[in-house]
Amino acid sequence: MKLLFKQRMFSWFDSYDIYDEFGNIVYEVKGEFSWGHCLKIYDMNGIEVGTVKEKMMTFMPKFEMYFGETYVGSISKEFAFFKPQYKIDYYDWSIEGEWLEWDYTITAADGNKVAEISKQIFKLTDTYVIDVAEPKDALGVLMFVLALDAEKCSRN
Repeated sequence: MKLLFKQRMFSWFDSYDIYDEFGNIVYEVKGEFSWGHCLKIYDMNGIEVGTVKEKMMTFMPKFEMYFGETYVGSISKEFAFFKPQYKIDYYDWSIEGEWLEWDYTITAADGNKVAEISKQIFKLTDTYVIDVAEPKDALGVLMFVLALDAEKCSRN
């Protein structure tokens, strides 16, 4: 399953549209006014399916994840010199990025690839192509990409 993650150009808060490989909107993400990033994810019927919320006052960036209203875990950036590393505690996944921070691979504990994420360069807004092996993992992978983009935005 391929998803295209596109940030909207003109918006007061972070907002994104997530398209499937046929150009249909699958998810809509709306940022909310808060201390740190707070991103609400809605399905194509307008039902809230998840939230990515930045946890403030931490040494390294950390984001809490919610499926609906249920807390499921967090994603945190780990200290690393050459390649970005993230710890995700709600699935048994490992995440490895390239040193330019454009491409990421998410791998399950059994060694199977969960997703590949590539940032498209030379675009006016942040745009990522997300290739998810199993559609059931799409929301979890999307949450990681939202946290990744929010962390980069905060850093810059």
